[in-house]
Parts: sequence; C-alpha cells; structure tokens
Amino acid sequence: MSKQLQVHWTRPFKLGKFTCVSPKRCSGDSGENIMTTATLGRPGRFEIGRVFNSTFGVITRNLGLCIGLALLFSGLPTFLFQLWNEAHVANLASGDPNLALNDPNVVIRDSLFTLVFVLVYFLMSLMLQSALVRATIEDLNGKKPEFGDSVQIALRCLLPTIGIGILVALGAGLASLALLVPGIILWLGWCVSVPVLVQERLGVFGSMSRSRALTKGNRWSLFGLFVIITILAIVIQAVLGTVVYLFGGIIGTVLSAVVSAVMSTIMSTATAVTYVELRQVKEGTSIDELAEIFS
Repeated sequence: MSKQLQVHWTRPFKLGKFTCVSPKRCSGDSGENIMTTATLGRPGRFEIGRVFNSTFGVITRNLGLCIGLALLFSGLPTFLFQLWNEAHVANLASGDPNLALNDPNVVIRDSLFTLVFVLVYFLMSLMLQSALVRATIEDLNGKKPEFGDSVQIALRCLLPTIGIGILVALGAGLASLALLVPGIILWLGWCVSVPVLVQERLGVFGSMSRSRALTKGNRWSLFGLFVIITILAIVIQAVLGTVVYLFGGIIGTVLSAVVSAVMSTIMSTATAVTYVELRQVKEGTSIDELAEIFS
C-alpha cells in the first residue's frame, strides 16, 4: 500500500522503521514502500552556521572530487605562474636587475604575461565555481557527484559565465572606486549569479537580476558570511605563507598552489550552498527540484 508523506529532505535518513534512500522512495524494515514528496520547507531565515555546516559537509564527503577540481582550475595555474615568476626572478638576479627593469621590452613582456595569467586565473575560477555548483547540488540530493559531469557543466556554461564575471567585476569595481560601500552592496547582490546561471539557465542579465532578488533582505548575513571566509583565508595564508618563506623553492611554490586551491574550493562551495540556502529560505525549493534540470 502506498502512502503520501511530506518530508524535509537533506540526505538519506531514518524515519521510524523506514529508511529514505531517495527523495521519492522510502522502504520499511519488512519491505513495504512509501512514496514521499520531497520539500525542504522554509527554514525561516538565512543562517550562516547552516551554510558553513553544509559547505564543509559537501567538501568532506567529496574530498577527492573537490581536490581534483581545485587542482585543475586553481592549483595548476597558480603553480605554473609561481614557477615562471621564480625563474624570472632568478634570471634578474643573475644579471643586472636595474638594466633589465629599465628595458621597455622586458617590462612590456612581463606585464603582458602577468595580465594573461590574471585573465586565465579569473576564467578558471569561474569554471571552478560552475563545476562545484553542480557537485554541491548533486551531493545535497543524496547522489555522488562525478568529476567529468561537473567539468562538462562548467564548459557548457563557460561563455555566459565569463560575461557575468566581467560585468560583476566592472560594476562592483567601478562602484568601489567611487565609494567602497556601494561596491560591496552590488557585489553581494550579484554574488550568486553564477549558481543561478548554471542552475536556472536565465542568461547573463537574467541571472544577475535573479541573484539580486534572491539576496534581497539577506545581504547583511551574506556580508557576515564572506567576512568570516575572508578572515579564514587570511589566517590560512599567513600560516602557510610563513612556511613558504622558510622553505622557498619548489616547496614554497607547491604550498602556494595548495593554498590557492583550498581557498577557491571553500569560496566556490560556500557560494553554491548559499544559493541553495537562499532558494530554500525564500521559496521553499527542494534539492530534488534543483537537480531536475540536469536529469
């Protein structure tokens, strides 16, 4: 006999004698089944603690996947740039530094290379965020995220993701030049634009508008969340920065890449979890419904 039961779904759990193994099916100890309607309900308000718990929960449950994505999209570019930078500094030290720095060709070449790295790192960071949005929603839906699937989503959304990244950087950056607070407010309003793009496929401007609607009324909480993450990043970088200074060489280069990968993973996963949390708070959307677009 089938029964209808509405549950608050997060991950597989025990419900009396029933074990809910998916958002839509629970089985009893004696073999009977009940059908469930998966809804998260409305938690009531955005909670920083819940976002942190979910963020580190996703990362620890999918440590190998997160390490792989972070190394590919963040660690590897940082490692290659650090290698080039160390080789460049060594070349300057072996000759006359003043002569090299006064050579316009050398200055232009180094500036162009640095600019290319910044653009590549910016692009890879956006792709990492897109990939982790997919992985996060799959994990919270009780499934096992796959590396290839996450990368495929990142590639599929690449061009509009670049558009959002450029517009957010320009908009928030120019506003910050005029006055810091308006720039921060704009960035907070657009901070879940990439998850919206990946999940809801609203295009560049539609995703940015949707992000502002989702974050409205919760921007102080979002500000607190990202301040905590920034402080965490500063502490980690300070500790590992000391190790890098003490060891230097290839060990320092590897550690710099590791720091970059770790912080990119935390920030990207937290942004994806924030998007899910905001939809639950404002709309009561279930994780199952969020994942349907990829089925």
